[in-house]
Parts: sequence; C-alpha cells; structure tokens
Amino acid sequence: MRMQLCVLALACAATFAQAKNSDTSELGKTLTPMGSEQAANADGSIPAWTGGLPKSAGNVDASGSYQDPFASEQPLFTVTARNLEQYKAFLSPGQVALFKRYPDSYTMPVYPTHRSANLPSEVLEQSRANVGKVTLADGGNGMHDYQRGIPFPLPTEGIEVMWNHMTRWRGGSYERIASSALVRENGTVSYIRGQSLINFAESIQDLEPGANVLFMFKNRVLEPARLSGEAVLVHDPIDQVAEPRAAWQYIPGQRRVRRAPMIAYDNSARYSNGLITSDNVDGYNGAPDRYDWKLIGKQELFIPYNSYRLADHKLKYADIIKPGHIDQGLTRYEKHRVWVVEATLKPGARHIYAKRRFYVDEDSWQIAQVDQYDSRGELWRGVELHAMHQYDHGFTYNVMEVSYDLISGRYYAGGLTNEEKEPMRVGFAARKDEYTPSDLRRWAK
Repeated sequence: MRMQLCVLALACAATFAQAKNSDTSELGKTLTPMGSEQAANADGSIPAWTGGLPKSAGNVDASGSYQDPFASEQPLFTVTARNLEQYKAFLSPGQVALFKRYPDSYTMPVYPTHRSANLPSEVLEQSRANVGKVTLADGGNGMHDYQRGIPFPLPTEGIEVMWNHMTRWRGGSYERIASSALVRENGTVSYIRGQSLINFAESIQDLEPGANVLFMFKNRVLEPARLSGEAVLVHDPIDQVAEPRAAWQYIPGQRRVRRAPMIAYDNSARYSNGLITSDNVDGYNGAPDRYDWKLIGKQELFIPYNSYRLADHKLKYADIIKPGHIDQGLTRYEKHRVWVVEATLKPGARHIYAKRRFYVDEDSWQIAQVDQYDSRGELWRGVELHAMHQYDHGFTYNVMEVSYDLISGRYYAGGLTNEEKEPMRVGFAARKDEYTPSDLRRWAK
C-alpha cells in the first residue's frame, strides 16, 4: 500500500510540474484534450482514452431514453460486505460505510471500464486557450478572464479542480423535468416533481461582455398539488464573494416574489428535509470561500459510470427507490482515475460539514463521490452521483444524485427522469429578462 501511495505521489508531482509550466503541448498527446491522462493504468484495468463515445453510439427515443452501448456486458465481479477487504483500496470511506450499514443488501457490480467522456471541438479549443490565461481571483473564490470551456485543464490546486467541475460544459443550457425522492428509514417515500431551466453565460444573448455571471437558473414545482407553482430563481456569479448569489422565491399563496438569501451554503436544499445542503446539489456548487481546498492527488476508484441502465425509461421509480438505498442491481460501477480534493472548514467559518472529500472524474470533471464529515470529524453522509455520457449532445451528466445519511438511514435521490415522456432540451439561447423576478411569477403560474 505504501508503494502504491509513493507511485501515486510521484505521478501527481509530474502532472503538477507540467501544469505549473502552463505547457499545453501535452494536451492531445500524453494528456487528453480535457487534461486527463491519456494512457491506460499499469494493469490495463483502466484503458487508454481513445476519443470517448461518438454521436453514433446509440439511439435516443422520443422520451429521451438512451440506448445503452454496453447493454450486453456482465459485471467483472461484485463487491459485497463479505469480500469488502479485497477491494477496499478502490473504495471511498463513504462507500465502505454503506457496506457496513447495509451488509445484506448493499452491493457494487463492477463492469469493464469505458472512458466515454468527450467534448465538442470548440469547447476543447477554448479549454486549451484557457491555460495560462484564466487565473484565480479573490484567493480562489472566483476567476479572471473565464468565458467557457475547462478553465484549468492542468490544475495545480484543489480549488482549480472544483472550478473545473462547477463550470464543466453541459450544452450551454438545458431544460428538464425530473423528480426527487425523500426516503425515510422505514422505507416510506415522498416525491417532488419539478421543471428546471439553466442558461450558462455563453447562451444568454444580451449579457454584457465580462459580466460576473456563471449561470441563471429557475425551477418550479409541478407536483404534488399542495406545492405546485412554488418557484425559485438564482443568478450565480463567477465570483460570489465580490457579488453574492442572488436568489428569489415565489409562493403562490403569498402571490409575491421575495428574496431568498437562504439558497446558499449549508442551508437545506428545498424539499430535501435537510438531507442535502444548498451547496451539495450537483456534488458541489456556489461560493467556495468557507473552506480551505487541498489537492490530495489522484486515486483509482470504483465510481458510478455509464449509468444507462439506471436511466432507462422502461423503469418506474418504484423499481429504483428501495428502503435504505437504491436498487444496486441497476447500478454500474467502473474503475476510473479521480482527482481527490479535501475541503476543510476555515477557522471561524460556519457550515454543518467540517470536512468534505470530493472524488472528481479526470475525464469529465464531474464529481462522482463525496464524503462529508460533521464537526466531530465523524463521517456523516456519503453522496454518489451516477452519470452517463449523453452522446447526442457531447457531454456527461448526472442520471441521479443520491445522498445517504449514514447515521439516520434516510436518503435523498434527485434527478429521476425515468417516468417522464419529454426529453431534456439542450442548447437554447435566452435573454436576461427571462430570468428576472417579475418573470418568475409569470413562469410559476
């Protein structure tokens, strides 16, 4: 194990040295255009990147259900509580804790690894141009000279990896209807169904050049009826310390749009019953100023990947949502290299999580796993983000985000679309007046 860590440290040191020289010559050679290692790992269990999945990888039906390019594959093996020690080196502490809490039911089917991620050529070209140009601002709380693409393809700091995650390309804009499930310890389930739209700065037509805007977002509740019409609007800046996140909420019974400053940091995400914080959505979002960010290095880890089966529209939510955890027989794990970033709460700062460890896929820059610790240093919650590559649009995105409370036995699963009849809409332009408080009330109705 010590030898493995030494090799890991040396590999990371070489990578960091390249990055500090701002040398883009290795992008597309020893490194992929996204900045990940192009070569296979030592034993070949992680293959070389050969371009990712092409648009012709499968069909997408009228409801947005993706054909699984790997449907014929069988698991190489399944990790269980009985053989846990054999595979522990490739598991996060949060994953290990799930095996211990649910020893009779929690399993991880591990499949052959496929490096499916890729990005459109224009996004990759911009990412290359970002090297040496985009810099951190305000101690890492924002960025200078960022427009689009991967801001730090050659990261040297933990916060740069996190910015790569928060700014990763998702088509420029998207709209989708999805449900979330709140599952109690006794197995009872409450569902919330909502519609969300997001436009990143590049797709907002009348945005001023250089505006401090990362994205604009709005969401409205469709079901249940007692909550229908509730809506929120968020303007997310690139630098949220210089200009804090602006948020508004519309409640039909009040017929007023009000400021909603609580949609940030460790305030409970809407309708999650405290199971996820506002900055926990999508693994992590928002201002990073309350933490010190440390880049631990890279690790080979079993992470949820190519989760086409879990996203199949032939499934009902009841097929997926089970007591304790989702149906792990529908999941797919693969061994991938991940960046490991540890966030430690700054002295004097407030947050319910004193420490958080993020595992970020090197190819897609998506957070795949999160381990979250309380003020006593005890592991409290584990998050798994099941992702797949949307080959028709050319980006990787979450099928489902699942946050497990390892103490109470409750969990929250967000992003369910299996029962929806309309596909996710991607790549549309918007104007600023479509994301105003006055528009929110109209849209909510």
